[in-house]
Amino acid sequence: MTASTEIAIVGAGPAGIAAALAASQAGARVVLIDAMLRAGGRVWANGSGGLSSIDALAATGITHRAGTRVVAATHRELLLEDANDAATLRFERLILATGAREIQLPFPGWTLPGVVAAGGLQLMVKSGLRLDGRRVVVAGSGPLLLAAAASARQAGAQVLCVAEQAPRSRLARFALRLARYPDRALQALQLRMALAHTPYRAGWRVVEARRGDAGAWHVVLVDRAERLHRFDVDLLAVGYSLTPELQLASLLGCRLRDDPAAIETDVFGASSVPGVYAAGEAAGVGGWRKAWVEGRIAGLAAAGRLDDARALFPRAAKERAYAALLHEAFAPRRDESPLCSADTLVCRCEDVPYAALAACGSWREARLQQRCGMGHCQGRLCATALSILQGWPLPQDSRVPIVPARASTLTHLA
Repeated sequence: MTASTEIAIVGAGPAGIAAALAASQAGARVVLIDAMLRAGGRVWANGSGGLSSIDALAATGITHRAGTRVVAATHRELLLEDANDAATLRFERLILATGAREIQLPFPGWTLPGVVAAGGLQLMVKSGLRLDGRRVVVAGSGPLLLAAAASARQAGAQVLCVAEQAPRSRLARFALRLARYPDRALQALQLRMALAHTPYRAGWRVVEARRGDAGAWHVVLVDRAERLHRFDVDLLAVGYSLTPELQLASLLGCRLRDDPAAIETDVFGASSVPGVYAAGEAAGVGGWRKAWVEGRIAGLAAAGRLDDARALFPRAAKERAYAALLHEAFAPRRDESPLCSADTLVCRCEDVPYAALAACGSWREARLQQRCGMGHCQGRLCATALSILQGWPLPQDSRVPIVPARASTLTHLA
């Protein structure tokens, strides 16, 4: 089946919803595509926020293709797959609101059952998971740690410690500058008050997670003075901030930038590829407020309403400044990250240990010599980890299909 639209938007999180509403209200025909069954992305999962915006989608002429993944793309077509079928969507303009994923860094024991992503834990709690009486440590870096810890506590968990690997001096600078953003400062204060009796440790990082013979297990953390701290736990939630989903942008040939990783755009959200725009976390991680205003700008610009888009520039500039503040404070750094032992698996898909990469000088060599990043996730996890641990540039080449797909879907590429 082949369909067509003026504007196709990939991703139905805050940026995608904002772009779809803005473009539709400007008179454009819009198709909104998302792999999840409900609009809102992870940040508004299960009605946890943005309900009025999500409900507004149903009152417009926007075609919302939920539960649909982009398998391949050209500059004017997308190959889509849902649970039942495949289809081709032709478009005139494309907005990438593909969001971000949590960074996971390997350490001894990180593949054990009971070690979960901090954001993943929060999402499971939003979906109804109860943690009554379970002992939890939350570790890594970024504001998501406090949010995950608060969610775990609300679900009945005993949160033993929140371990932030950024040093106290950097956190103090962040707190001072946060005063420019009163709503964010209030939110941080509320989270901290909700965790008033939970130790919050700056400059601590994970050393290892280990399971004992009887099934009980523990996590070891190390502080800035190299002192070790052991916690007997039922669950360890770890996360090291977020990184954009760039596979589709890379496939289309969009110019990307590093540190922080993002699709390079102009003030209207236009990428280096004519007719392709980017908004939200894909254009730089910075939270849902940045995503929302960038989504509106991209939606208006794609619909030809440039003057209306310009009116939002001051707000967008403020949100991008906040994004830069987050990156400065919480971006993972090699000297503060967990330490891998020789047998620590770096690539979980292909079972590649850290020692196997000692002779590799680049991501390309790691793929060719050790099959690192050649498994199911195609390097989504290990490429980001190795860019931090080894200093290797992120790969900027994507191949079709960009996600696992049915053979019947791939016949549409012929």
